[in-house]
Amino acid sequence: MNRTTIALAFAGLLTGMAFGFIALRGPSSTVDGQTAATGRPSVGGPFSLIDNTGKRVTDKDYLGRYMLVFFGYTNCPDICPAGLQVMSAALDKLGKRADDIVPIFITLDPAQDTPEKMATYVKAFSPRLVGLTGTESEIAATAKAYRVYYQKVADEKDPKSYTIDHSAIFYLMGKDGKLLAPIPHTNDVDQLVASLDRALPQ
Repeated sequence: MNRTTIALAFAGLLTGMAFGFIALRGPSSTVDGQTAATGRPSVGGPFSLIDNTGKRVTDKDYLGRYMLVFFGYTNCPDICPAGLQVMSAALDKLGKRADDIVPIFITLDPAQDTPEKMATYVKAFSPRLVGLTGTESEIAATAKAYRVYYQKVADEKDPKSYTIDHSAIFYLMGKDGKLLAPIPHTNDVDQLVASLDRALPQ
């Protein structure tokens, strides 16, 4: 088992522990086999970051709308672009129901993912997709609030190059900023549409 495989396995373990903790905190419901907190969640919370237009935004800017949050980085070779493609296609397929959902991509690589780079990247997926970056400490605080595991992995052949191992979950946050449902990134478009449709109030 190579280093990347071990790290990803560890990421899955941490993610499972995190959502197990949610279940222990209080009442819960199930959406497509995923535990979602119905009381006060232990995932999510205040953040202050820079969006892809260069504007500082906080979680309060999105209150009153749903957020569909996904963490990753622009140089991610597979999981991130695949997840964002599914997210964008699912929101398009939801039609009018998606008008109240803000899709948000938060980088885990702020050193390279400037607002300008994020703007170019998110535009390739959907005009409605918001890219957020910030300082190392701001990103670390946001990742911690969302219980996101991530770790920089140096390239053994080129110390200046690296990848980032990270957990991958779609977080559907309610209009009050609280977690409605964690959804696996392995959902295809139809599965994500179904997950969102069931989690959103009718």
